[in-house]
Amino acid sequence: MKKTLKIVKVGGKLIEDENKLQAFLSDFSELEGLKILVHGGGNMATEIASKLGYETKMIDGRRITDANSLKVIIMTYAGLINKRIVAKLQALDVNSLGLCGADGRSIISKKREVKEIDYGYVGDIEVVNSDFISSILEQGVVPVFSAISCTREGELLNTNGDSVAAEIAKALSEKYNTELYYCFEKKGVLANSMDENSVIKTLDKKMYQDLLDQKAITDGMLPKLLNCFGALENGVKKIFLGDARVITENANATEIVK
Repeated sequence: MKKTLKIVKVGGKLIEDENKLQAFLSDFSELEGLKILVHGGGNMATEIASKLGYETKMIDGRRITDANSLKVIIMTYAGLINKRIVAKLQALDVNSLGLCGADGRSIISKKREVKEIDYGYVGDIEVVNSDFISSILEQGVVPVFSAISCTREGELLNTNGDSVAAEIAKALSEKYNTELYYCFEKKGVLANSMDENSVIKTLDKKMYQDLLDQKAITDGMLPKLLNCFGALENGVKKIFLGDARVITENANATEIVK
């Protein structure tokens, strides 16, 4: 029988608020069984870039990454945020290991092709090294991935954190019963973006398309939900979206269903 593996993506304001981050990591540390943490940090990268005089451009919730932005993202994601999270988990007796896609050739990508939009130094994931990641898990170590991948030629690329979590979940679904949790500042997917309590309990593809047509889903939620449905169609058993409580109280969040 396959073991269960929980892949948790944390992002948004949960990372920026020390108290909220600590509370979330405390709950994460209590999760039993195999687990992986994936984190973003876009807001913090934007703040640091602004202080350095670099402009941040976004299109449909996706960042345009020029050469200067990439340097800030690597420093912020793989350095400041990743090591801070790993240190906090160690203090909670969770033996964790901070990683990006270059480590162990764990997440190999290619630079996104220029079509209608030039996203710059952004990676689209090609291969996840499931053997390497599972070898870490089976040693009782918790991988903590930043949202950075690597090309076969050794170029680091900014990669959507939701995509990183989804692709890891899909790749490891052959070895484990994978569950995917997206934790951010909202309680889930909202039917009305102006009403924080209008959480949709279960969301299927038809309802998702209806919300798109109504322009009720925009910005960062677009790539998040695209990744959710892609993961569900490729072996991932359960997917939930919600605030920091989603990993312990998923009944109060949004579940993605077929």
